[in-house]
Amino acid sequence: MDSFIESFRPLPLLFQNALTQWGGVVLRLILIIILAKLVLRFGYSLIDRIFKGKNNIITLGNKSETFSGLFKSLLRYLIIFVSLLMILKEFVDITPILAGAGIAGLAVGFGAQSLVKDIITGFFIIIEEQFSVGDHVTIDSYSGIVEHVGLRATKVRDFGGQLHIFPNSRIDIITNHSQGPQRALVDISVAYEENVDRVLEVLREICEKFSREYPAVREGPVVLGVADLADSEVIIRIMAKADPMQQWSIERELRRVIKNHFDQMGIEIPYPRRVVFTRSEKAGEGNLPGSEKI
Repeated sequence: MDSFIESFRPLPLLFQNALTQWGGVVLRLILIIILAKLVLRFGYSLIDRIFKGKNNIITLGNKSETFSGLFKSLLRYLIIFVSLLMILKEFVDITPILAGAGIAGLAVGFGAQSLVKDIITGFFIIIEEQFSVGDHVTIDSYSGIVEHVGLRATKVRDFGGQLHIFPNSRIDIITNHSQGPQRALVDISVAYEENVDRVLEVLREICEKFSREYPAVREGPVVLGVADLADSEVIIRIMAKADPMQQWSIERELRRVIKNHFDQMGIEIPYPRRVVFTRSEKAGEGNLPGSEKI
């Protein structure tokens, strides 16, 4: 029994030695992680202070969100890299690793060519102002709103709620619908029985009032005239230029205003109709030639 107890006596000393040897390492690792998080949080706040907010130092308009996201990505990658080096230094000597970084970099470079292309393309997208966060764009037949422009990829959310992620190096042809005013086009149909000149004059009055009441309208609306003579309707076309992303609401509102005006003035908007003629047989008369009673 005494020998059994004696076998446990070295344990406190072993625990003390282990605590002395590894306690400092664990403490330093915790400090590195805490310091990295604090620096990251402070850096994010500083970037937001520079690019966003009421008292921002640099004013870039709609591009503030784009540059803010880019610099946050750079800061995050830098802090992660430095933190990993500091953690690795607690276990091994990183001097030989840094000395061989050139050769390792070449090896990694051949395997990370697409990553480098993504980063370079991302910088050119931002520098050339091809698009920014919040822009309405079409990339590779996918249309939506840019949510994020990062070092590696661009995120676009379509109008159905789907998020599309494009590697920057794969972005070839971009259609930016947010640079400059957008066209709002409305076709109005009236019946052939209506006086076209009177309808055109009424539409001009409506458009003149509409342009004063809706600040999202940049130019117009302008009544272009008769666009088509369809089977049962005369089509009159109206065009306006609106702020980006506002063209659809302008089209909807213009149709509503015109419909209410037409109802008040008794101008008929045609709808599909079918006229059916029935022929009844007079008493005492036989069937018409070529006809057949059913």
